[in-house]
Amino acid sequence: MLRRLRPVMAAAAAWLLLTTSLAPHPEAQVEVRGPVQITAGAPAEIRQWTPLLEGMLRGGELRRRPPRPDRVMSVRSHDRADQYHRGVRVFGGDVVLQMESAQVLSIFGTLHRGVDLDTAPVIDEAGALAAVERRGAEPHLDAPELVVLPRDAGAYLLAWRIRATLPGDIRQFFVDARTGAVLLDFSDVKSQVPIIGTGTGVLGDQKKLSVRRAVNGQYVAEDGRRPPTLRTYDMQGNITRTVDFLSGRVNLNPATELAADADNNWTDVMAVDAHVYSGWTYDFLFKRFNRRGLDNGDVRIVSLVHPARREDFSTPLGSQWPLFFANAAYFGSGVVAYGVGLPPGVTAGGRTWDYMSGALDIVAHELAHGVTDYTSDLIYLNEPGALNEAFSDIVGTSVEFFYQPAGTGPLRADYLLGEDVVRPNGIRSMADPGMFGHPDHYAIRYTGTADNGGVHINSGIANHAFYLAIEGGTNRTSGMAVLGVGGVNRQQIENVFYRAFTELLP
Repeated sequence: MLRRLRPVMAAAAAWLLLTTSLAPHPEAQVEVRGPVQITAGAPAEIRQWTPLLEGMLRGGELRRRPPRPDRVMSVRSHDRADQYHRGVRVFGGDVVLQMESAQVLSIFGTLHRGVDLDTAPVIDEAGALAAVERRGAEPHLDAPELVVLPRDAGAYLLAWRIRATLPGDIRQFFVDARTGAVLLDFSDVKSQVPIIGTGTGVLGDQKKLSVRRAVNGQYVAEDGRRPPTLRTYDMQGNITRTVDFLSGRVNLNPATELAADADNNWTDVMAVDAHVYSGWTYDFLFKRFNRRGLDNGDVRIVSLVHPARREDFSTPLGSQWPLFFANAAYFGSGVVAYGVGLPPGVTAGGRTWDYMSGALDIVAHELAHGVTDYTSDLIYLNEPGALNEAFSDIVGTSVEFFYQPAGTGPLRADYLLGEDVVRPNGIRSMADPGMFGHPDHYAIRYTGTADNGGVHINSGIANHAFYLAIEGGTNRTSGMAVLGVGGVNRQQIENVFYRAFTELLP
């Protein structure tokens, strides 16, 4: 009896078929300049796109990433390929093939046709870095990447992609490799021996936490039970030290900077919740989706607590970094900083803000940005950014329902985001996005430039779809009624959305 092809072998076979089998389809011979959206599921549609992919693979314009087996259907796999032009990656150009054995089942993605660009830069790396520094930004240690940047009306420019720090922000810059001008920039901050200790959380609840005994006899917030390195650092209100670490200028010292407690009965409520909830999120990803952490390879998780002091909120340095107060943010590579909230008597949006690590959905939300980084890699801008935020909200709410009983009030699972620490009502509603002035349907989406093109504002569109799929109801904008699967079957919908965001998005 013949064995079935393993997913990785099947992926290779399918790509081989693309480069050897079908004759060019007449429609594929039409010269197109600019972005081309590929959505092919039917056999005829797949045959239409095969000649284009065939030529690009043979010419080195498409380069495969390592294939990933489908976690639900073992005979299927998902293969991604990035587009290149004369050896330089085309930013945003990639395709995803879903395959079973050696058969292509679907093709999705965006490719850029008719790119005619000299890839020899006039401005070198040093010149590009200097252009970013003139903006008052400090580049990270990551080397600049030369890319082909798509622009409006089918235009393409050679650019250096640079990640850099500004006061209060981490941004991506694209510097013209011909002139040194900054073509585009946007925020890249995704704005939220085993020993068991006990601790008190932000809401006064008691928790168990996995820690380590240090050589000095203290207990430190380093998880010794889970596969990844999971550490919680106490930044002791030092904004400058926090920024230096996030900017790549310094490393943190586990021997002296981990959150610590003398008797293993932890009273630092911010550290307790950040540490415990990070571990719970890891466990949820594994138990629900068989995923080993953010990258599916047990990459580290680093939590930063007390990045500032509440009393510094109104100081010049505090005003430069507001996200260290009424916010939480994912900074890439498994690093999350949790804001300390606002001083007593100070409100924002008519709400009080407590330690941000005290909300399980906020912790899970921020770590879900890491999952996105390692899968679909949705840029944090415009509609991709809104989907990025929506996926994090969906994971945050799913984790809440996994661990907490459904209901209203503190430590209860619901469809509000951040309600345990931002009072009243949190920061977003999946059941009623309009509560916060957010759209619940694509027809009324926000199309302006604020909020990085509406990354938080428009997240309610996908969030509300998730809510309706489980709980049912009627979308107010379209009037369409939805019969949900019910809370008892919520795992079905969680799996559908997880699969769509991590495996099917180009």
